Amino acid sequence: MYRFKPELRIPGPVPVPNEVSLQMAKPMINHRGAYFKEHYPKVLARLAPLFGTTNQVHMITGSGTSAMEAAVSNLVSPDTPVLCLVGGFFGNRWAELCKAYGAKLHVLDFPWDSGIDPQKVQAYLQAHPEIELIFMVHNESSTAVLNDVEAVAKARQGHSALLVVDAVSALGGAPCQMDAWGLDVVVSASQKCLMTPPGTAFIVFSPRAREYAQNCQASRYYFDLRLYEKYRENAETPFTPNIHNVFALEEALTMIEAEGLENVFARHRLMRDMMRAGARALGLELLVQDADASPTVTAIKYPDADSFRARIRERYGVEFAGGQGVHANQIFRVGHMGYATPLDVLTALAVLEMDMKKFGQATKAAQLVLEA
Repeated sequence: MYRFKPELRIPGPVPVPNEVSLQMAKPMINHRGAYFKEHYPKVLARLAPLFGTTNQVHMITGSGTSAMEAAVSNLVSPDTPVLCLVGGFFGNRWAELCKAYGAKLHVLDFPWDSGIDPQKVQAYLQAHPEIELIFMVHNESSTAVLNDVEAVAKARQGHSALLVVDAVSALGGAPCQMDAWGLDVVVSASQKCLMTPPGTAFIVFSPRAREYAQNCQASRYYFDLRLYEKYRENAETPFTPNIHNVFALEEALTMIEAEGLENVFARHRLMRDMMRAGARALGLELLVQDADASPTVTAIKYPDADSFRARIRERYGVEFAGGQGVHANQIFRVGHMGYATPLDVLTALAVLEMDMKKFGQATKAAQLVLEA
């Protein structure tokens, strides 16, 4: 039923505002021409405040994983000792990428329902002074955990290791202060909180990371950031970019700037709190405790979750995401990021109420949060 109006409530790709979508219908232009070269650097400069940086933002045509691989391929030489902090599916992706590039891999595992413990990171670094790079995820969307990146950065306590952060599902939904927190590399992508179609990824290197990368011996071409830096001097990309996504992002940033970044963060926290209150009112168990809860996605335990998701999609046209890794078919995940409002949370909760025949309980609990 209702396939004519699907409701996408997954942690990316997210719904795209009409104003942003319309940018994708513009006539094709020359990516080496004056119009694109005028807009491209300005758009990326407007993206920098979301990273909390004065460093240069580079764009790669690809998914968020392309920016992750760009980070690894520009930093990890064969046998480089690296530490991957794994507490979910995407933390594990860092480990897989580092392994693919021949790193001497160290993995510090954390439960897939709680945040990274900075004290354990500190202890591991003290025991392994040889570690040169640390890889972690800011918002682990597979588990709905928001990790304390600032605390992990501080846990280095003079250790020289560079910190590389996947902020794909956090950027624009939670604060990121790359420069103030001392982060060395941050990557993200267009299709999450930035409200833009998939197809572009972003990467920022600190001066220390750029200097470190000069000695990297990994084979690379498409992801070689030296090429991106060279072409950026002429306001170009080394390869054909996703042209229309640049203009879509330009429109999305206009919307974000009009709302105000702090208000955007507050809206995401509000939607998180509404979703969690509503789920609890239905007697459902949340995967993550409040202290670690993501503002962009909520994970809810549910037996045979995949059958439930299929039923909801078929009956109401509402799409929830499933669990990944150890949580496959054990949870469902509700995305509330980017182009989403408290009304979207109420819609998601109303569907749960109807399916569970507990009418009004979840939406009332969420309304109390909204009106508090």
